[in-house]
Amino acid sequence: MFKIILAEKAGFCFGVKRAMAIAEKTAKFNSNKPTYTFGPLIHNPQAVSYLESMEVRPIHSLNDVKPGKLIVRSHGLPPQIITEAKEKGFEIIDATCPFVRRTQDFAKTLLNENYEVVLIGEADHPEVIGIAGHTNGKAIIIENESDLKKLTGKMRIGIVSQTTQSLENFKNLVMKIRKIGNEVKIYNTICRETQKRQKSALMLAKKADIMFIIGSKNSANTTHLAQLSQQTGKPTYHIEKFSEISPEWLKGKKIIGISAGASTPSYVIKDVITYLKSINNKISGPRGPRLLHKEEVFNG
Repeated sequence: MFKIILAEKAGFCFGVKRAMAIAEKTAKFNSNKPTYTFGPLIHNPQAVSYLESMEVRPIHSLNDVKPGKLIVRSHGLPPQIITEAKEKGFEIIDATCPFVRRTQDFAKTLLNENYEVVLIGEADHPEVIGIAGHTNGKAIIIENESDLKKLTGKMRIGIVSQTTQSLENFKNLVMKIRKIGNEVKIYNTICRETQKRQKSALMLAKKADIMFIIGSKNSANTTHLAQLSQQTGKPTYHIEKFSEISPEWLKGKKIIGISAGASTPSYVIKDVITYLKSINNKISGPRGPRLLHKEEVFNG
């Protein structure tokens, strides 16, 4: 028999809940206009499928589609795309996460103050692309230490971060950037909810025998949770749904830890827990849930 522990902070964050609510409201009160999101609203395939069932579908180009309502995804968009959409007759509905919007504003401020804007994040991530767009593409994107050579000769450096970056990576890169520039201005724009999820997952991983991190494979914050868990040396599986779990992984394990990215719907988490409970029931018979160390424990 094993215990199933769900991390104290897991699943939808404020920004994702807000974006989903905006999309659902837009679909509900649609006035016969086609409704789109530019790219997936959030990085979760189940959530995207749900929105498609409400006739809110993602597009990746403004060409060859009938103008309608365009929902700006939670990751935000470069202002150039929004301007183009308006010119083509799209109605803009902004679901940008407020914390992402804050980062965009800080990046723009640094540019106006004549700093070399450094954006710590993943170059191909839509949030990073959107933030860089607010600097007219002038932001220098730093993903890891190998990118620091881009800063040679830069005197005044202003730093912002992708909101879902790992705090450890951010601190490490900031420390090294401070040795490069003569004047360095830093905005820690990592979302507090992201930090809480990372801390919660890390604490759980340290006492669990195995960790399941639930969320899309292209979700940055979910990937960082998995990386943090792996750093503890515990077996860690980044899964999108319960059907990916092999019962063989659970042999000899006493504590099963679960965390989930900020874009993972609650029902997906519940499906994983239900599946694990079914395995536990086969081992020991049904028992009720109880609490342990302020985290929810699900016994089979």
